[in-house]
Amino acid sequence: MNLHRRHLLARAVAASVLPALPAWADGTKPVRILVGFPPGGGSDAIARLLADKLKDVLGVPVVVDNRPGAGGQIAAQVLKAAPADGTTLFLTHDHTLSILPLVVKNPGFDPVSDFVPVAGFATFVNAFAVSGGTPARSFNEYVQWLQAARGGQGAVGVPAPASTPEFLVKLLGRKYRLDLVAAPYRGSAPMIGDMLGNQIAAGVGSVQDFIEHHRAGKLRVVGVLGTQRQAALSDVPTFDELGLKGFEDLPYYGIYAPAGTPGAFIAQFSAALAQVLAQPAVHEQLTTLGLTVGHMAPGQLAARQKAYTAAWARIIRNSGFTAQ
Repeated sequence: MNLHRRHLLARAVAASVLPALPAWADGTKPVRILVGFPPGGGSDAIARLLADKLKDVLGVPVVVDNRPGAGGQIAAQVLKAAPADGTTLFLTHDHTLSILPLVVKNPGFDPVSDFVPVAGFATFVNAFAVSGGTPARSFNEYVQWLQAARGGQGAVGVPAPASTPEFLVKLLGRKYRLDLVAAPYRGSAPMIGDMLGNQIAAGVGSVQDFIEHHRAGKLRVVGVLGTQRQAALSDVPTFDELGLKGFEDLPYYGIYAPAGTPGAFIAQFSAALAQVLAQPAVHEQLTTLGLTVGHMAPGQLAARQKAYTAAWARIIRNSGFTAQ
């Protein structure tokens, strides 16, 4: 066998055993990052920040594709149907992959078998905020205002039905003996729009959804979940301080790919995201949005998702809620 034929044979053997590189590796296709919520919300802002930096590290365009609706369920179904070639990813927080499968009988996807974790990049906390039209400057003042002016009744906006914020509204109502009704929206942006217009007096969502409006004095964050105050909101007490226990397990943000996506891509993209998160400006911007930033490898993200899902399965089961 001459040298040329041996070279061709070696290339054929290598091609048969090496995993296929993602389609964008040769610059032919951009990377699409699905977001399950409308433009203008916290998840959208985070995705656009990361996409802008990832394009420089990967050397290809990285675009954000908003597919809002049903708490991220629509975007998750799009991801499931996408080719596992490394060109379509899903940036999401805990609700879509940990909560939806617990509260919806047929969400149209299985988070374990249909998706593969690529990388996690942050944890965060949910917060309770009141609109500028209310006189309350603290959560206790909000409770007193509802009791005195509204007969203990109030509507509280939540970004999606049957979501973590909705269960928090129920638990807060039970603890403080209030008749609180969760008002679901299609994402945080329209909810906050109604809060800014004083159409609804309060809302529960992620810190990153509220923080800029809080700083501007247009809304007031009066309580955050978790056991530690947030660096970006050091003057706001935790609900643990206020006596609401049992919410130590923090929600997370991660990026996922369709099942079957080559491991070479998973490793490459995870490393690229780690490189982006290590940039001081990116770290500062995400922290300013209220996130606790930290890269999670695929296995770490999978473990985080599993633990958080188990914790909320207990909470949802104990609430008496049944999947619909």
